[in-house]
Amino acid sequence: MPEERKNHEVAAAAEDTELMEGDLEKLEELLDELEEAVKGTSAAGAYITGEQPSRDEEGEAPEPGEAEEPAPEAIETRPRAQAEDERRITIPDTLPILPLKETVVYPLTMMPLGVGQERSIKLIDDAMRANRLVGLVAQKSPEVESAGPDDTFRIGTAARIARMLRTPDGAIQIIVQGLERIRIQEYIAEQPYLVARVEVASEVVEDGVELEALKRNAVQLFQRLVSLVQYLPNELALAALNIDDPRQVVYLIANSVQMDLDMRQGLLEEDSVQEKLRVMTQFLTKELEVLELGKKIQSQAQEEMGKAQREYFLREQLKAIQKELGEESEEAATINQLREQIEQAGMSDEAKKESMRELSRLEKLPAASPEYSVIRTYLDILVSLPWSKSTGQKIDVAHARAVLDEDHYDLEKIKDRILEYLAVRRLKEDRLGSEVGIEMSSNGKEQKTPTWVGREPILCFVGPPGVGKTSLGQSIARALGREFARMSLGGIHDESEIRGHRRTYIGALPGRIIQTLRRTGANDPVMMLDEVDKVGADWRGDPSSALLEVLDPEQNYNFRDNYLDLPFDLSRVMFIATANSLEPIPPPLRDRMEILELSGYTEEQKIHIARRYLLPKQIKANGLKEDEISIDDGAIRRIVNEYTREAGVRNLEREIATVCRKIAMRIAEGQAGPFQITADQMPELLGRPHFMEEVAERIDRPGVVTGLAWTPVGGDILFIEAAMTPGKENRLILTGQLGEVMRESAQAALSYVHSNAGALGIDPAVFEEKDIHIHIPAGATPKDGPSAGVTMTTALASLASGRKARSDVAMTGEISLRGKVLPIGGLKEKVLAAHRAGIKTVIIPKRNEPDLEDLPKDLREQMRFVPVSDASEVLAEALEPAPSNGAGSLGVEDLHRGVDMAAKEG
Repeated sequence: MPEERKNHEVAAAAEDTELMEGDLEKLEELLDELEEAVKGTSAAGAYITGEQPSRDEEGEAPEPGEAEEPAPEAIETRPRAQAEDERRITIPDTLPILPLKETVVYPLTMMPLGVGQERSIKLIDDAMRANRLVGLVAQKSPEVESAGPDDTFRIGTAARIARMLRTPDGAIQIIVQGLERIRIQEYIAEQPYLVARVEVASEVVEDGVELEALKRNAVQLFQRLVSLVQYLPNELALAALNIDDPRQVVYLIANSVQMDLDMRQGLLEEDSVQEKLRVMTQFLTKELEVLELGKKIQSQAQEEMGKAQREYFLREQLKAIQKELGEESEEAATINQLREQIEQAGMSDEAKKESMRELSRLEKLPAASPEYSVIRTYLDILVSLPWSKSTGQKIDVAHARAVLDEDHYDLEKIKDRILEYLAVRRLKEDRLGSEVGIEMSSNGKEQKTPTWVGREPILCFVGPPGVGKTSLGQSIARALGREFARMSLGGIHDESEIRGHRRTYIGALPGRIIQTLRRTGANDPVMMLDEVDKVGADWRGDPSSALLEVLDPEQNYNFRDNYLDLPFDLSRVMFIATANSLEPIPPPLRDRMEILELSGYTEEQKIHIARRYLLPKQIKANGLKEDEISIDDGAIRRIVNEYTREAGVRNLEREIATVCRKIAMRIAEGQAGPFQITADQMPELLGRPHFMEEVAERIDRPGVVTGLAWTPVGGDILFIEAAMTPGKENRLILTGQLGEVMRESAQAALSYVHSNAGALGIDPAVFEEKDIHIHIPAGATPKDGPSAGVTMTTALASLASGRKARSDVAMTGEISLRGKVLPIGGLKEKVLAAHRAGIKTVIIPKRNEPDLEDLPKDLREQMRFVPVSDASEVLAEALEPAPSNGAGSLGVEDLHRGVDMAAKEG
């Protein structure tokens, strides 16, 4: 039996050098050789020794008639040019072409390949029966299964099949040895496999110092690369060091490192060996930078890990030592301290239960755990909140009245409402504080809540800047003996600013409400929510909606912050909101608050405020003494009228501060006091006046009328001008940045004047072939609102009739097509603006007459108010008498002449 098997093997070797499936021992041997070839050790051995691969028993002998290659020793001992020529001679002009996917085989290297396609298997079989030479060419795209002539590159490598292994599944594993670089001239056959006419593509070797330097540099870089990576054996570095041929060095390194297909093919196609070395050097330099950086990062990570492990062991040893000595560890001391603080914090039952649960979790966690710091921060915030800590004194209404009168001049209605608020709260505390109600908590359980707590409405001060909204809140806090906290809401867009972040987020914190209470250290401060009308909304949420729960007296006793996730009682907090305007506040939020309007101050009120509050404050702030400076009422009046025309007193305080600084500078320069400041000295101290009485100067011709407007920063006066120009289209031109409402008012005013021209004493022919232009100066400021109808009507009637409007009269009100004067809002702000401008008579809608009670008594005595219900009453009061020529109006010819002259002058 052994003899029969031996004969079979010999026959197989002579036939095709194929392995039989049953020869497991030989199969394992060849698989080992394949594995060594993959690692590069076979190639390294071939480069070092110059030996040809050993022949297998089963087919490595050449076919009869095959020319054996010269011995490697002969090749190495001959001159390089002669060896190159002999190698070219051994390569025939025609070779079978084996396309390779994602693989480039270089000359002078060995490479294991797997062959599975039927045509490729036939190619290998035929090559093994012939001279074992094949052309190896890379495919351009690995997705092509059966590559044709157009799917492969033109530059490849002629190779010799050194080993072949046929596996049980029919595939073939081979080891090829690259011989020379070839160039495909043309394909002469595609079936059963590719056959091409080829020529040897010799490389250019430039002998010189630069070539040697490039080779040595590449070998040095390759040695460093081998020392850094795991997949390259150390023998490769030794092989590269022992090779003299630069071309062999390039191909050895390229065959060993990992490069993409394009770069491998580009290196093969490069003709110059020197350029090949340069490209390889650049590649190796980049790879080394990446590998060394990665090694540095890994080293740092290992060092940090080792440090953490050392610290952990040291802590455990410290715990053991402290336990033996009977001492308390740092973690145990922290836990005990937190437990004591939880007991003393006065939390609600639900909050205390949750705190103890988190504390028990904290005890079980190591201090190095990330969750340890999260729980520790959460517990620190819980124990620092004023759950049951109050600072407010018992409400004394008489004391509160004295404080408000001391801090604020006038504002009687505002003060009365604040005192009513405090009085109601005082009575509820005295009479209902002991009563409790039963309500259902969020977890479905019954809970007891005081019935009096937080059922009063939230006060909201609305008015222009500088009228004392914030200082009123400070006075209330002083009157109650409570802490005062101010929280600005202007520009907030994130709902989490109010409700807080959930603890699942990194860096989560409670909302501003809870943080403010934590800073004040009391659960009953006076908290002022400034600029509630400037809260925004975007994709991060709607903060104004979150304020609904905070400001709702029916539910803020059970406010839940997202971070705490526990109910916190806000009913003891006295919330006061401020705003410049009511329109931007959402209606649901406005419904939670009681609006108290602070419209502004009259001239006399500003003088009293400056004398009692602003001047003493600025004298002290600028380092002066009371006997060193005195400002008479005339000087303050001039500052009010010519330097600070505003609704509040903020700019008035700034101008007084400027005067005080000027006097302080004189004293510092050595001038002796005291200094008496009069009205005549104002230009010297404050410069030229900023405002002047311009009403009489502006009302100098027909068609110009003074109107009144409301703005978020107080009232203002408007000069509405009308003019006629020749035009056949009878257009109405509106300029001055007017909104849609004012445009409609202008159209209604023109229709009323045109349709009632006869009744108004106006010749209807005046409007024929004329364009009407209505302009409101200060065109850069947008203007809109339903209160300029009567003003536009008066301007058109004045223009058409030729009667000038009175310069001491201003008006406000909307008009209908029937000439009815409709009511408006913001009357107090508009009247104050007229008073600041020196106007003595104001025409108002008759239905707004009750609003005059909101004006100060001295202002009502100084000004004259004319309530009207029809546009004819407005014109009778606002326009000067008709010209003395006896006619009810100007003649048409005179008016046309005036319009034409105006057009020519313009």
